[in-house]
Amino acid sequence: MTAPIELWYWPTPNGWKISIALEEMGLPYELKPVNIGRGEQFTPEFQAINPNGRMPAIVDPEGPDGKPLSIFESGAILQYLGNKSGRFYPADIRVRADVDQWLFWQVGGLGPMAGQTHHFRQYAPALIKDQRQIAYGVRRYTDETNRLYGVMDRRLADREFLAGDYSIADMAAWPWILPELQGQSLSDFPNLNAWVQRVGARPAVQKGRAAGGDLRSNLAASGKAAEEARKLLFGQRAQKS
Repeated sequence: MTAPIELWYWPTPNGWKISIALEEMGLPYELKPVNIGRGEQFTPEFQAINPNGRMPAIVDPEGPDGKPLSIFESGAILQYLGNKSGRFYPADIRVRADVDQWLFWQVGGLGPMAGQTHHFRQYAPALIKDQRQIAYGVRRYTDETNRLYGVMDRRLADREFLAGDYSIADMAAWPWILPELQGQSLSDFPNLNAWVQRVGARPAVQKGRAAGGDLRSNLAASGKAAEEARKLLFGQRAQKS
């Protein structure tokens, strides 16, 4: 019996990437909730695993040398899990390079830009009274997310998945396609829409996406609890040792 991988997690797109991958690869895992609305990502226990104070992170109690190994950053985690399981991360160098470039496209582009879209469209209105101050941010990031949707739509015009066969690149990108929250319409991107449906129909994707669903709260809501959560999430500066 393989010891379960600890998944330090909260149900957000970056967290879903890893729960989906673990389900797809058939690797046993145990959820370790990190309540980002309560600042649990800044505890010494979690920062010993991820000094950046962001989830997700994993601890594999049976690392390559049989000793525990912790990893942070979702792209690095996906590569590690692909290597460990031997699934969804091809051994062929040429094919792997294609997977890697689309994985890093998501990590460096789609995720951050869509994340900023979420911030300015959902959270900033609760933080800033004068909505004119956030109008440029809303437009800037909504437009950039639209551009990135277009990149995916063109890529998927003649293929079912981003990099040949279904891979960790698809697992990384799929959770970030949330058109209703990002001011987009998938009717404008038929190839992307078909891919969203195709990936979303996979049982492991559905199970990974649902992991810890009861933990999530609405950070855009009114009320003291949501207000305190926003302060924790969006008011961070460098921490002195």
